[in-house]
Amino acid sequence: MEQLKNKFLNELSQELGTHKDKENILREYETHIDEIILESFEDTAHGKLEDLLFARLGRPEELAAAWKEELSVTPSNMKWLFILLNIIFFAGGSFLTLIHNLYQWSWLTSIWNHLTSIPTLIAFLYMFFWALLGYEIGKGFGHGGRKLLRKTFLLSLIPNLILMTLTVFEIIPHSWFAPLLTKTFIIACIIFTIFLYPISMLGYRWGRKASI
Repeated sequence: MEQLKNKFLNELSQELGTHKDKENILREYETHIDEIILESFEDTAHGKLEDLLFARLGRPEELAAAWKEELSVTPSNMKWLFILLNIIFFAGGSFLTLIHNLYQWSWLTSIWNHLTSIPTLIAFLYMFFWALLGYEIGKGFGHGGRKLLRKTFLLSLIPNLILMTLTVFEIIPHSWFAPLLTKTFIIACIIFTIFLYPISMLGYRWGRKASI
């Protein structure tokens, strides 16, 4: 069993060549191979175990090709894509709030009333966005994505902090956010914001595992 594992890892190491995350990738696959061996230790012959490894993980050359292909995805593009999406969310919400308070259009008031009646759903959808951010970075960049995730998270959080500051210091009138702006809602927003990074990290770990 140990010989088979070493053979698989050696072939993968050769195929990866000078990949910058080579050591992390090999450690990750070693862990998964150990798990597969433990699961099927008693009832899988050597040849069948090798077939099982190929079926569950893929062949070393296929895995190396996939990891090399992922290097072609530019981290900067991924980072700015999510930052832009977050800005669009805030810009859209700010525009809707501004227009609603400046123009008392009945159809817009109807949309506003509907949205303000489901703040919890909106919050959970927004948290899903952050989980997706972590997942895509984890899947696309593996171990090397942790630093990218941290940088993307901090930059994406800027609109959130700006809005909080403008609201707390009443630069934006509190009446504009009626009936949302209650003490309970403010506390909930703070709690949700605190949990955004852990949620992103969970998504990142899930995506990293899915990339294997």
